[in-house]
Amino acid sequence: MQNQTLEYYRNNCREFNDSTLKVDFSETQDRFLNELSASASILDFGCGSGRDTGYFLERGFKVTATDGSPEMCLLAAENTGHEIKQLLFQELDYYQEFDGIWACASILHLPKTELAGVFRRMEKALKPDGIIYTSFKYGSYEGMRNGRYFTDFMEDDFRKFLQDNSKMHIADYWITADVRPGRSDEKWLNLFLRN
Repeated sequence: MQNQTLEYYRNNCREFNDSTLKVDFSETQDRFLNELSASASILDFGCGSGRDTGYFLERGFKVTATDGSPEMCLLAAENTGHEIKQLLFQELDYYQEFDGIWACASILHLPKTELAGVFRRMEKALKPDGIIYTSFKYGSYEGMRNGRYFTDFMEDDFRKFLQDNSKMHIADYWITADVRPGRSDEKWLNLFLRN
């Protein structure tokens, strides 16, 4: 499943880049940044085109950006002028390094069985008073969709998943429409998580 998802990004990196890089996501980005102190350290975990990394850097935050796809790492580095580390989600290995972790439409590519371990890695990488932003397609589907693996969540399902697999709790959540052109009928579950 992971290999198929990475293969998708290998074959479609330019199209994905073009469809996400210029999307205005400032409302959610600013909502996240308002939870952090000035010049806080952020992990952009699965940074894709680097859109959010660029936004955070422009506002003076210290950003560590990672992506599992070597092709997306190259494009994100081009787009931001910033180092992008190639890293699979399961390879995250930091200890209390980040004030915030931004996992925007990224860890949703993991099956629930792997997502549990990745959440524990994210908890470990987060400072005690830190915050995680993450988002999932809104629904209950899990499996392959258009060449990539997806785990969707609704709020109650996610709350139960978190209780069973993590020490974190939901600090806030909200549901939004997809901001990409022609995708407004797709809904997203957005979450702030804290220790």
